[in-house]
Amino acid sequence: MTATPESALHDAHEGAPQRTGGRKRGVLAAYLALTKPRVIELLLVTTIPAMFLAQRGIPSPWLVVVTLVGGAMSAGSANTLNCVADSDIDAVMKRTRKRPLVNYEVPRRHALVFGVLLGAASFLVLWFGANLLAAVLATAAILFYVFVYTLVLKRRTSQNIVWGGAAGCMPVVVGWAAVTGKVEWPALVMFAVVFLWTPPHFWSLAMKYRDDYARAGVPMLPVVATARQVSARILVYSWATVASTLLLVPATSWIYFAFAVLAGAVFLVVAQRLHSAVRRGRAYNPMKLFHLSNSYLALVFVAVAVDAAVGLPVLG
Repeated sequence: MTATPESALHDAHEGAPQRTGGRKRGVLAAYLALTKPRVIELLLVTTIPAMFLAQRGIPSPWLVVVTLVGGAMSAGSANTLNCVADSDIDAVMKRTRKRPLVNYEVPRRHALVFGVLLGAASFLVLWFGANLLAAVLATAAILFYVFVYTLVLKRRTSQNIVWGGAAGCMPVVVGWAAVTGKVEWPALVMFAVVFLWTPPHFWSLAMKYRDDYARAGVPMLPVVATARQVSARILVYSWATVASTLLLVPATSWIYFAFAVLAGAVFLVVAQRLHSAVRRGRAYNPMKLFHLSNSYLALVFVAVAVDAAVGLPVLG
C-alpha cells in the first residue's frame, strides 16, 4: 500500500540550524508527520471494505489488524521517502512549509533511513501475517510511488497525478490478496474506482493551490491548463468514477447499488456545478469538490463493507 500522490528539499545541509518561529514538534511527532497520517487514513478506509468483499462477510480480525498495520507502514514508508525526495518543493509551497524536513526537525538522512526501514518492516509484517502476494504488492506500490511518480512523473508532465495515482489504488488489491491469496476482478474494479477518482480529487485541490505549484515548478494540470480545461477534465473523470463504481454491482447486493447511485449523483452534481461556474466566469470554490470527494470515496467503500457483512444475495 502507499499514498495518493502529494507534494513533499533535497536538504543539502544536514544538521542545519533550526528555524525559529513557530512551536517545534517533539521528535516522535515529527517522524509521525513524515508519514502523512491523514493520507494513510483514507487509504486504510478502502482496504477494510476490500477485505470484507473478498471474504463476502467478516474476515478474520487478526488478518484485518495485520493488513492494516502492514499497510499503514507501507504507506508511511512511501510518504516519508516522498518527503525526502520533494523537500525542495515543500520549502517553497505555503501548504507544505511546516513539514519536518523543511523545518529541520528531522535530519534528511535519518528520514531516508526511517522510510526504508518502514518499507522493509511492512513487507515482513504482510508476508508473515498475511501472505507473500500481499507483501509484494505493497512493496511494488512503494517503489512505483517513489521512483515512477515522485522522481520521474511529478516534475515532468501534467499527467503526473493520473498515472502516479495508481500507487494509491493498491490498498484495495493488497486487502483482497491478503484474504484470498490472489487478485480477482472485483479487486481490479475497486482499483479502477480509486484510479479514476484520484484526478478530480487532486486537481480540485491543485486548482486552489495553483500558485504554489507554479512557484515550485511542478506542472500540475491547473498550472499548465486553463481553469475551464481543468474543470472539464474533472467532470469527465467524475463521470468515469461513478460509472466504475457500478461495475461492482454483480458482486454486491441492492444495498451497495443504492448507496453507489445516490452518492454518485451528489458527487456529479458538485462536479458539474464547479465546471458550470468556471465556464460562466462566476466565482467558484474547488475545495468543495475536494472535501466532498473524500467523503464520497469513503461512503462508497463503507457501502461495500456493509453490503458484504449483511450477506444478501448478489445481483450478478
